[in-house]
Amino acid sequence: MTIALVTGGTSGIGAEFARQLAQRGDDLVLVARDVERLEEMAAELRELGREVEVLPADLGDRADLAKVVARLEDASRPIATLVNNAGFSVHASLVDGDLDRHDLAFEVMGRAVLVLSAAAARGMRARGRGAIVNVSSTAGFVTMGSYSAIKAWVTSFTEGLANELHGSGVSVTALCPGWVHTEFHDRGGINKSSIPDALWLDVTPLVRSALRDVARGRVISIPSVRYKALIWVARHLPKSAVRAISRRISSSRRDTVSV
Repeated sequence: MTIALVTGGTSGIGAEFARQLAQRGDDLVLVARDVERLEEMAAELRELGREVEVLPADLGDRADLAKVVARLEDASRPIATLVNNAGFSVHASLVDGDLDRHDLAFEVMGRAVLVLSAAAARGMRARGRGAIVNVSSTAGFVTMGSYSAIKAWVTSFTEGLANELHGSGVSVTALCPGWVHTEFHDRGGINKSSIPDALWLDVTPLVRSALRDVARGRVISIPSVRYKALIWVARHLPKSAVRAISRRISSSRRDTVSV
């Protein structure tokens, strides 16, 4: 029986990964901060006949992060699939006020991805098999503050790790979704009416598509034809045009952020 570890596995994309991995027969290790939600999600997955461990941890706390590393390094219960999904929206100014929100974002969505991916990769490489999925974002292809910068790093890091592990039997994939119907945007205080209906994705087919790409060994997974087309355009536009588009999107989102 294979075991998958999912960070941020109690809601949104992470919860859907947990469900679909359980449905295909994996046991789960769920990592999140909210113990009550961890237990609720574990109970749901156990009804599918899966064994589920809950590991309460705040990935912005390095002592908690070390606990997750220890679980990944436990050779007696090897992790076959790691999904680095934990994250949150960042709309804080880069120049106004304090930088605590940015610091936390780098810890959770940057450093934790590096540390957990490395820990998982060591064991997987030794066993000659495994999969690492880093949930990035199409935001990484534009220029909207620290969230875009962090997700651009996640995508680039994933490509570099895939190069290092090439031929080892370990696949590494960056999932780059766009706007997805989950609670992520509600928790970030975003009024979703500013986002065109055509750009919204449903989480179930998104994760199904991502797992297909993982099985095929694809390093970059961009769900849906429309997002593939949009990102192709973004990659080929002049950088000045990408910055101008990013300013318009950022302005629209600031105007509609709930207070």
